[in-house]
Amino acid sequence: MKLYNPTAEVFIPDQKPEGEALPRITRLGIGAHQDDLEFMAFHGILSCYARDDQWFGGVTCTNGSGSSRSGPYANHTDAQMMTIRRQEQNTAAVIGGYAAMFQLDYPSSVIKSPTATELKDDLKAILTATRPDVVYTHNPADKHDTHIGVTIAALQAMRELPREHRPKQVIGCEVWRNLDWLPDDRKVLMDVSGRDNLAAALNGVFDSQIAGGKRYDLATLGRRAANATFFDSHATDAATQLIFGLDLTPLVVDESLDIVNFVVGIITMFEDDVRRKLTNRLE
Repeated sequence: MKLYNPTAEVFIPDQKPEGEALPRITRLGIGAHQDDLEFMAFHGILSCYARDDQWFGGVTCTNGSGSSRSGPYANHTDAQMMTIRRQEQNTAAVIGGYAAMFQLDYPSSVIKSPTATELKDDLKAILTATRPDVVYTHNPADKHDTHIGVTIAALQAMRELPREHRPKQVIGCEVWRNLDWLPDDRKVLMDVSGRDNLAAALNGVFDSQIAGGKRYDLATLGRRAANATFFDSHATDAATQLIFGLDLTPLVVDESLDIVNFVVGIITMFEDDVRRKLTNRLE
């Protein structure tokens, strides 16, 4: 696998050769930071866990140098944090039984640049080598600029693939903005109930962030529980842990669709729903 950064890494937990490990990937997560995959793409990890016919592959795009740090990590340098974050992500890949873990080692500044194409080219190479059926990435209404950069690069890469090689489904996932505001008929519902132990094991790997001041482990499970309970106001809970996603498949199937208009159009649906409910009550 030829990747742009010489410090990029392809980690294969079961030590299979790349030519055997990469083509077996059926679900691919493309995240910005170490731990994003475990928070947003747990559905893909769980769908493949302990199976021989389904395999999850992970891509982390940044190098971890901008990670928050306090407590025992307060005095760590950027270089030390990069090493720790990479180790944490590879440990998660072992626990989750990933087919392969790509760490592309980009600084956030490159990912956020509107003119840089290196990340898009790397993702295109990975998608070509793996040809997954399903891709999980950040949703394009996320509020984190680096997440948006990854989403755009991923969509551009998939749009450049031959049509027969494009994923069958692409899901934009929750991290730095919930998707509970989506109209219900636009939500991709991902039920991850009953495996809190595996979720906790994966989330808890990232000690540099948890002990460093961000309780992502609690917040992630709390969000999923809230999604399950607040999804339907007129029915008992059908799930205990639920992840919401936005179906981005139309943007990959039809590259003529404008990404901005696609996303803003869905936001407008939310606005229309709020306006209609208020207007009906005030008339």
